[in-house]
Amino acid sequence: MSSRLILVSHAPTTATRAAAFPRDEPLDAHGLTDATALAGTLAGADEVRCGPALRCVQTATALGLTPTLDDDLRDGDPGRWAGRTLDDVAAGEPEAVAAWLTDPAAAPHGGESLHDLLDRTARWLRELPATSRTVVAVTHPMVIRACIVTAIKATPASFWRIDIAPLTATVLRGRAGTWTLRTTAGPLSRGPAAPSPGPVPAG
Repeated sequence: MSSRLILVSHAPTTATRAAAFPRDEPLDAHGLTDATALAGTLAGADEVRCGPALRCVQTATALGLTPTLDDDLRDGDPGRWAGRTLDDVAAGEPEAVAAWLTDPAAAPHGGESLHDLLDRTARWLRELPATSRTVVAVTHPMVIRACIVTAIKATPASFWRIDIAPLTATVLRGRAGTWTLRTTAGPLSRGPAAPSPGPVPAG
């Protein structure tokens, strides 16, 4: 038996557009409008989960979904960097940013290290029930990137080479310990590429 896991990246917020480390911001007006326009494109899933952040809950609701909150789908914790742009932090703490980008165990911001994020998402994938069904999970780009790294058994350095845009779907097929990456960051749409319980979307 295998599951089909559709990982949906939340719609944009002001932090997303500013390349800032997030707090618990709501979707911005354009992000909410864009997500609402896609309502119904993910109908038919057997289970829907989402991270506890407001931006994930708002995205799921705008898409017409009724999710169960899942704390393991929370964003990576940026610690004291929350609310600041990457450029700002890099200008003031270049060595700290360099450590964060090169050492998976480093957490110079006092939050969650990449190693911890990868462990958390790997455990989450292992604990998904081994049944034949479709699961939609509305979460954050960092979580989706970590799931991809786990699925394809890549190195932690690969995490920084994966781009996940807002309102996109990444599809995995498989079961605990054995996942196949089917599509990466395909834009949600009402066309033939829209993720659904039917054929896997191209992208």
